[in-house]
Amino acid sequence: MADQEHALLSVEEMAHAFEDESGPVDLSPYAPEDWLTLAVFWGMALCIFLQFFTRYALNNSLAWTEEIAANCLVVVVFMGSVMCVRLCRHITVDLIYNFLPRPVSRALQVAVDAIVIGFFGYMSWLLWRYIAIVGDERMVTVDLPRGVVFYTVFAAFVMMLLRALQNFYKDMTRSKTVREEAAESGIEGI
Repeated sequence: MADQEHALLSVEEMAHAFEDESGPVDLSPYAPEDWLTLAVFWGMALCIFLQFFTRYALNNSLAWTEEIAANCLVVVVFMGSVMCVRLCRHITVDLIYNFLPRPVSRALQVAVDAIVIGFFGYMSWLLWRYIAIVGDERMVTVDLPRGVVFYTVFAAFVMMLLRALQNFYKDMTRSKTVREEAAESGIEGI
């Protein structure tokens, strides 16, 4: 049976495989924060390429590219977390949900929602206070305030809070929780 699944294809069959028509592209699962994260990711990739090129090809590296790339990475991580909250893709241990009765499992999931909302709210508040203290500091190699990065992280935590509230609302108004829907559709977390 394994031989049938992995049968050798001729060169002509492989070439025609690329001619198969695919369906229309569906961009509906993506939200505005996903597109912003993608743009920052490509900006980071450009900075890394520029750093590599100037260091190894020109033997005269641009110091600012490393700092900008590192700050872009921070933005990508936190903005990407917003998508993970929206789609319930953060790492979870949901084995216990399978062994508990449905009402207990649902109550536990709602309690987790409340804890997550509290965490994101508290982190947003802490970051706001942190920005008030160090938001005017300047970056080392680029004459920009570090607050630019901190405000982006703050915005990401606020968006995570809003997405968590949105998930909580869905959990309270639907017959299935967001995690159950994600598990059924196959898009659950790691």
